[in-house]
Amino acid sequence: MKRTPPDSPTLFEALSLGPDFSIEAMAIKQGLSPVAGTDEAGRGPLAGPVVAAAVILDPGNIPSGLNDSKKLTVAQREALFEIILECATVSIASSSPRHIDERDIRKASLDAMRRAVAGLALPPQHVLADGRDVPGGLTCSGKAVVKGDARSVSIAAASILAKVTRDRMMARAGLVYPHYGFAGHAGYGTARHRAAIAIHGPCPLHRMSFRPFRPDGTEETEAG
Repeated sequence: MKRTPPDSPTLFEALSLGPDFSIEAMAIKQGLSPVAGTDEAGRGPLAGPVVAAAVILDPGNIPSGLNDSKKLTVAQREALFEIILECATVSIASSSPRHIDERDIRKASLDAMRRAVAGLALPPQHVLADGRDVPGGLTCSGKAVVKGDARSVSIAAASILAKVTRDRMMARAGLVYPHYGFAGHAGYGTARHRAAIAIHGPCPLHRMSFRPFRPDGTEETEAG
């Protein structure tokens, strides 16, 4: 399938107030409809899955307030999560810590994005993927959009779904493994989390290819 090289935001886009539908509209004008946005959450944590979402928005019913999930409050993300589910075509997939350790975080993230796109009930004709890579194995064309969650409302919607889903998963994980405080940090390497690891050691949700678990002390990389 056709892929375009990743693009970077223009100065105008960098100064914009938030994502819009312009990238999607350009693809639709070229006959590529529907357009899906995809994004992931959880590349950096020491524990838990990486979660990806894919979203096809209805051009006539785009929720207001969509933005990069990191720029929204918990309450805003939770409210938009429910709205997106009601008015868009969505799909969510994840890659487990074991999958991350076996492949590497970059490949595991892209694979989750590919499966999220494949799970859409409405097959897209074009995919906008946040970042510099287009997931392999798509059955349609794809475009990598640098800082896409701040530029495309479809990607922003996907980022919200992925973030809320992963946070909920980690909160539930905290009930199974209460020593680590997953509900409070979602698996990221906070001081509290690292202290708990030092006392209790890793659990099955920890990514053993990440520092501080690697015996040689090096960081897991995205190369290869």
